[in-house]
Order: sequence, then structure tokens, then C-alpha cells
Amino acid sequence: MHPDRTSTTRFSVPVDAALRAAGWLPGRWDIKQAEIWADTLREHASPAGHRHAVFPAAVEAWAEFGGLRLAPPGPGRQVAPAALHLDPLHGLHLARTLGDLGRALDREVSPLGEESDTRSLLAIDSEGRVYALDHTGDWYLGADIDQALAALVGGIEPVRLTAS
Repeated sequence: MHPDRTSTTRFSVPVDAALRAAGWLPGRWDIKQAEIWADTLREHASPAGHRHAVFPAAVEAWAEFGGLRLAPPGPGRQVAPAALHLDPLHGLHLARTLGDLGRALDREVSPLGEESDTRSLLAIDSEGRVYALDHTGDWYLGADIDQALAALVGGIEPVRLTAS
């Protein structure tokens, strides 16, 4: 069977449906917008001088998924699925918070977007792993953006990061 634009094996059916409803298609790549976000983040400094890290894994995630607003397609498997807005500027004023997480993880971390209902910040590290940061703690969502989207849209309970 020849693959076409109506089927994919990259994402589960519910995640694929949520992405497509938000305007994503395989091959989506808005590098111009990703570069605008990269420049905006690089130019921003907190009042205390904290700056954002910008690296290829973040720029690639922004180019493919940036700007999308995903609505949960139905009930989650373990927790309520998340409504998402994948716009890194949700983290513009959180350079220190992201820097602190990056130091704890021993890698750079950049904003990815937010969970719209809870205002949890989504972040991506230089290896492509995805996290959520909220008032209850820091959460690991997946080894890459695909796993993170599956967890968030599918309502899979994230793993809490613990200090060791």
C-alpha cells in the first residue's frame, strides 16, 4: 500500500486526529516562524540577566508544531488529556526557571508551549526530551516530541522529576 496524506503510522489515531484538526500535516515545516521565535527568545533577558537557550531540537520542534492549538480528542487513558498551545513565547519570561531546570538536568532547556487549561509550561531539552513545569513540580513527558504529544493528548500520566 502506498502511503498517502490520510494515513500515518507516526502517531496514534487520536493524536494524529488532534494534530490534523489543529492544522498539522506530515511535512509541515515553518522555519521562518521558528527563526522569529528563536530571535525573540535570544534577545530577551530577564531583569536579573537570565537568558534563553536556543538549540536545534527546539527550533525543529517549533518549525513542525509551533503555533498549533490542540484540543483533546476525548477522555484520557490515565489523566485528563491536555489542551495545548505550542508557542514558545509562553515561556518568554521564564528564562530563570528554564535555566534552573537545565542546570538540574545538565543540559539546555527551551520553552515549547503551554497546557492551556493548567498554564503548565512545556519545555524541550537539547536532546529533544520534553517536560512540563507547573506549580506542583517538574514532569517528564517523553524522550521526544512525538512521545510527549502522545502522553499529553492521550492522557498518559507523566513522570515526576525528583531531585537526587
